[in-house]
Amino acid sequence: MERPVPIGVEFYKKMMEGNYYYVDKTLLIKEILDVGASVSLFTRPRRFGKTLALSMLKTFFEDERDQEGNKIDNRRYFEGKKINECGECYMEKQGKYPVINLTLKSAKQPNYEMAYHVLQDAIAEEFGRHMYVLQDGVLREDEVQKFQDIIGKRAEAADYATALAFLSRCLKKYHNSNVIILIDEYDVPLENSYFAGFYDQMVDFVRSLFESALKTNDALEFAVVTGCLRISKESIFTGLNNLDVVSILRDDYAEAFGFLDQEVEAMLTEYGLAHRMEEVREWYDGYLFGSKEVYNPWSIIYYVNENRHKTEFFPKPYWSNTSSNSIIKELVEKADFEMREEIEHLIEGGMIEKQVHEDITYGDIHESQDNLWNFLFFTGYLKSSGQRFEGNQIYLNLTIPNEEIRYIYKNTVLSWFDKKIRAMDRSELLLAAEKGNCEVLGNFLSEQLQDTISFFDYAENYYHGFLTGLLKGAGRYRVLSNRESGNGRPDIVMRAPSVRGKAFIFEIKVAKEFRQMEMCCQEAIEQAVRENYRAELVHEGYLDITIYGVCFYRKECLVMMGGEEA
Repeated sequence: MERPVPIGVEFYKKMMEGNYYYVDKTLLIKEILDVGASVSLFTRPRRFGKTLALSMLKTFFEDERDQEGNKIDNRRYFEGKKINECGECYMEKQGKYPVINLTLKSAKQPNYEMAYHVLQDAIAEEFGRHMYVLQDGVLREDEVQKFQDIIGKRAEAADYATALAFLSRCLKKYHNSNVIILIDEYDVPLENSYFAGFYDQMVDFVRSLFESALKTNDALEFAVVTGCLRISKESIFTGLNNLDVVSILRDDYAEAFGFLDQEVEAMLTEYGLAHRMEEVREWYDGYLFGSKEVYNPWSIIYYVNENRHKTEFFPKPYWSNTSSNSIIKELVEKADFEMREEIEHLIEGGMIEKQVHEDITYGDIHESQDNLWNFLFFTGYLKSSGQRFEGNQIYLNLTIPNEEIRYIYKNTVLSWFDKKIRAMDRSELLLAAEKGNCEVLGNFLSEQLQDTISFFDYAENYYHGFLTGLLKGAGRYRVLSNRESGNGRPDIVMRAPSVRGKAFIFEIKVAKEFRQMEMCCQEAIEQAVRENYRAELVHEGYLDITIYGVCFYRKECLVMMGGEEA
């Protein structure tokens, strides 16, 4: 039987029990034990397998108990896995520690009160998972009461801010063993609160939660924390001298998140898609973790699942539908002229060089443009294609990783431009067209081009869409594009609702050189006359018809009007 594709499967046990296709990442266990860091912070983009990795660590290390306190043996879930081949010195750690497993990924609410209650629920749920510690009189009466109050969400806010440290002490008492703490997507509430406007409140809560659990916790064996960014300036990890930050710039742990080329090829082969390997590389490869090039696992899984039984299909931007893409929107909407040129250059396949700051924070986003580029890099929207060290600073060569991410940029730019046009006062454009003022028309269009982001290599269809977008919705006129008229198709026809009003024909040309613009305008007018583009308008009864030849060269526009013979 063909193994099911693990769509949305984030729990290791479910992955094994359901016989889902699993790309073996259990060597992460060995690496964590070999490094021996007290607290490891893994920063990786969203949807790169962080939740599944923590679930795998939990299944391996946890001395798991049912609600009656009976031990659950999880060793069978690692039979035949890579960690099982590493020797008994690693396997003897299996099932030896109580584990606290907390995810913060659901804290995406519009205000602090709602987000706090979601985090409160997550903490209460994790306490409920360990209710067996209330048996056998292990805890004091006041500890039992506090434990129950946290589960029942009757405890004070201060109790939730130090809840992980308290649960650690309770578990150590019961198991007579130090505790492993796993925290998934720790920066989700910080990112959400930044964009929603209650950042400082959320920082205060998360700082208290982490300080008590990770800094001054005698019951801690080690902790693993995941997120997109390292947050340091807010002092969330203050004084944590043994914090090991494993960013995407590091070579160690590079294979633990994301799929390698050979892993993707094996998966495609299993599902009869090996012949699409080059397409998959183009669309979903290109992320660089340390010196390892990896694929987006989320997109690969969805690509395989959707296409394994098809003969005709096209790649899709699966990852773009999983994120708000707020950071791209922020970049595009606030870009100045220089940044717009850099975005164009990236979308066209170019490279830009930027200084990298590993301790970038959400609060820093508006301090400089370089900070925004750093956000895009660490959250997966850009990749490093080289670096240099100058003075005491690292400079990265940044490019767009693949076609899927390029699609996100393009789609965001188009959405922004559409929104920008709808809000724009276009009365000057219409008045210039009505008055036959070619200079004002050309200047208006040139100014708008300077304020846009192009990614169509300045082809005619780009300018056609650009001008159509500006004319449509401007009021008073109906705009038709590439309609049959005379012996051919005029590029754009704009006409009043009544035949007693005005009508306009815009014929577009693109010059290869700036000095050819006037000649191209003349060619456009001559084409409109030769092909009799006025015919349909005359047939309908329009008498006041103006022909404009419009020529574009990159972000410059020249407009000329046809003579009487037109």
